[in-house]
Amino acid sequence: MYLTRHATSHGPRWAVDGHFLPEALGLDTLLALPRDAMHAMLQGAPTGHAAGGTVLAPVESAQEVWAAGVTYLRSREARMAESDSADIYDKVYAAERVEVFFKAVGWRAMGAGQPIRVRADSPWNVPEPELAVVINAQGRIVGYTAGNDVSSRSIEGENPLYLPQAKIYDGSCAIGPGIVLADADDMRALPIRLSITRAGKTVFDGDTSTGQLKRTVEEIAGWLTRELSFPRGVILLTGTCLVPEDAFTLTAGDTVRVQVGELVLENPVA
Repeated sequence: MYLTRHATSHGPRWAVDGHFLPEALGLDTLLALPRDAMHAMLQGAPTGHAAGGTVLAPVESAQEVWAAGVTYLRSREARMAESDSADIYDKVYAAERVEVFFKAVGWRAMGAGQPIRVRADSPWNVPEPELAVVINAQGRIVGYTAGNDVSSRSIEGENPLYLPQAKIYDGSCAIGPGIVLADADDMRALPIRLSITRAGKTVFDGDTSTGQLKRTVEEIAGWLTRELSFPRGVILLTGTCLVPEDAFTLTAGDTVRVQVGELVLENPVA
């Protein structure tokens, strides 16, 4: 099943497989339920006419977006290259404990087609294409979407304690376009692709697979939910290994296209 969220004249409304769900049924309700109960509710819910309207980020205000760092070898290498404290990234890559950090509240996440941003006080900014897993209130992974963890490499590289400023600002998080309901086993080898265009020309194009993750998605999710509850579920970005070369930085007017599986998340840069 595939969940999408749409703008309508009566406010945002969710749809399943292209047809509107009842107005009162949304992600808050669905992610509060155990997996089997969620599926049963969706299968038994009456559906309306074909969904239309602008597709919004597939998240509500009650959900938070978190992220994991240094979960791919390429990410470790890039973080070590940019940082004056390179050894900490080598240590966290090898450690048992996963690095997890807060990224955005639900209302701050951008959807497909909405603008992402780069910080005006940072000369070095990059997109980070990631598998974003959807976790319910019981801590179980129930689906995935595509994510873009837009980041300031110069701020994080200056001092790791500046990570919140490097990661959390207006327009730094995009997810979408929808949520594929799936088990963790379906996410073991999903293709991920990043392309960036500027003035009509491709300036970066690369691809990888979630099969390159050092840890399983269940392990990553387990560290987030170990001592932290999410009564209405949570979205977790699982890390990136597609990092443009050091000379590259995003600029206003660029277009970033992230593909995870068959999901395509495209955003202009403001």
